[in-house]
Amino acid sequence: MTVFKKILCTVTFLALSQSNVFADEMPRPSGEVLLTLSGEIANTNTDDGRLELDLAMLQAMPVTSFKTNTIWLDKVAEFTGVSLKAVLDYAGASGSLIHAIALNDYKVDIPADTANEDAPIVAYHLDGETMSARDKGPLWVVYPYDQNSKYRTEVIYSRSIWQLDRLTSVK
Repeated sequence: MTVFKKILCTVTFLALSQSNVFADEMPRPSGEVLLTLSGEIANTNTDDGRLELDLAMLQAMPVTSFKTNTIWLDKVAEFTGVSLKAVLDYAGASGSLIHAIALNDYKVDIPADTANEDAPIVAYHLDGETMSARDKGPLWVVYPYDQNSKYRTEVIYSRSIWQLDRLTSVK
């Protein structure tokens, strides 16, 4: 083998092994993937630069719960989940806009700077139960609509995407 071929093989091996090293820095989901993040993110756990999260990973993040009325349910409901900000921070998201995409490919845009510790949350429980896709789950972006009139606007209602499947951070 020529010196050039040895160098080329070494460089190729190092490049391929480095991509797996970075992907292994974040834990991989052990259960069903509920949420996939992509785009302008620093933390990944797949070989193709995405971050996949299962229910256990979401539940390991700081929990936020609140009771609120919604325009979609005929009752006050308790939502439990993790703040969108915590999810974006976990991913190392640096974009200014978040494309939130549902299982049916419905898409809404959420300005990243509107996410804080209190709202919105990525809810994984409704009244203490996991949500099926039939019941707007498994994930639903929810705001505490009753806590502040700023959460009772058409813009906020439009950002309250259910059957959340993917978040893409864009510049």
